[in-house]
Amino acid sequence: MKWDPRVQECIPALTTGPDLRRTKLNLADTFRQADQIAAVHGDTPGETLALLEWLLGLIYAAEQFPETTDEWQEWVQEREPLDAVADWIENHTGCWDLFDSEQPLGQNPVLLPHLDTHGVGPAQLFMERVGDYNQFFDHHHLHHPQPVPADSAWRAMLVQHAFAIGMRGKLKASAMNLPGTFTNLGTNRLAPRLRIIARPAWDGATLGDLLRVNTAPWPQAPGPLNLTWNQDSPGRRDFSRPGPRQTRTPQGPADLHTVLGRSIALRPARLEDGSPGVDRVLVGAGETLDPLPGAYVDDAVTYTGPGGVKRLLGPSATRDLWRESEALYAAVAERDKGTDLYGRIALLSGRRIHLWAVGLLSTQGKPITWVSDEFPYVPGRETSLRRAAEQGSATCEYAARALYIAADTAREIAYANARPDDKKKQVARFNGEPEMWAGAADLFHVLLDQVVADENVVDAVSEFGHAVRALTIDCLNGRLTSLAGGGTGLQARVTAQSRLQRLLDHTTAPTQLKESAA
Repeated sequence: MKWDPRVQECIPALTTGPDLRRTKLNLADTFRQADQIAAVHGDTPGETLALLEWLLGLIYAAEQFPETTDEWQEWVQEREPLDAVADWIENHTGCWDLFDSEQPLGQNPVLLPHLDTHGVGPAQLFMERVGDYNQFFDHHHLHHPQPVPADSAWRAMLVQHAFAIGMRGKLKASAMNLPGTFTNLGTNRLAPRLRIIARPAWDGATLGDLLRVNTAPWPQAPGPLNLTWNQDSPGRRDFSRPGPRQTRTPQGPADLHTVLGRSIALRPARLEDGSPGVDRVLVGAGETLDPLPGAYVDDAVTYTGPGGVKRLLGPSATRDLWRESEALYAAVAERDKGTDLYGRIALLSGRRIHLWAVGLLSTQGKPITWVSDEFPYVPGRETSLRRAAEQGSATCEYAARALYIAADTAREIAYANARPDDKKKQVARFNGEPEMWAGAADLFHVLLDQVVADENVVDAVSEFGHAVRALTIDCLNGRLTSLAGGGTGLQARVTAQSRLQRLLDHTTAPTQLKESAA
């Protein structure tokens, strides 16, 4: 059985035109038709991002990339065709067969002899199902034998290589005569942080435009394309002996975008319709990278953490991405001229771009969900967007704190003789913060759109604050409806509402939240 992405339809995409239609293309046609495709459209944000990463790696491997910022700007504005990348792919002899017995695409053949004995069901390959590689979230059992289509398995493998988090794999390294380190899976390149993609949002923008905008200039050799584990270059970890894990620095952007972050083996199987699929997999430790230099993370957003330490912005279990957008706009405003992603897109005068942020939220060694959001940008509006994001976020933070205090006020009256241990649950009953944060998200994006459209920042923030004030009051009132209509219930409701009003009009409240600003 053979499966080759150069000829098999494997890239899910949306066509251009008034009626977006889903289609699926092979790699060569994806590049030839890049300017007739609106976007790559995977089943999840992580799958879409992993596919874009691989397509960028192919552009570099084909040596069809700009070497300087000036070349990049011309490349983007003149919409340099990507047909040469398709030609290179079709003519490249190498390890393109997903089911090759010696050099399988994207895999480590060391694992192949052990698939029949130690392999598990294909659910382990999908980040959305994998749990901690031992337990699963969506009722797909570890050993469920139902095969998946080959193209789905290939895309899931790309996601693993880019996003998989550190944990222990579900395999017996000792039974396979491999060192125990093979079971200890590292955190892969994009797992700890948000990946930012600049998505062209001007009229008629295509996948080709997106790929060109995000192909950073590179003045040197692009490094090798990682097609299989045991190719001649680059040198990889050797699992034949125990000892410290070997790390390496990518040799260029082609190498970087296609790093094999996991050792993976896939067993071919026929689906009911006779098409190729995968029914068993093994997942072990893969490549481990040294800390990456700035040129390899030029989209990364940093923020100042505890102790003044600079950290890369990553997904949070307690804060939606829009609440962190002030850090993103700070990166845009403080850009390095022409040398990082934000400096380059600032050169595209008059072009609207959406900064698409994608991350994998995980906790206690388990992936939880994909998080993604988009933030508008137009060159020349950097300072205004940063100010709007900062003030909008501060407005919501104050409103959230006011809701908590008002909820606690209601609790003190409604539960006058409650036990201290019950306080947290009782406050939660009256606390409208979750509804406020959910409702404020859309208002915040409207604020950003107004600023991008060149509206006055002061007026836009004032309008936003007025809307958040009304939302905050509604959220408290909604929580207080569960109180009795008279007696203690009425007292708790009236007192909490009055407390919230005073807080929103307090001298320390953001100006745009106050009733006088409405």
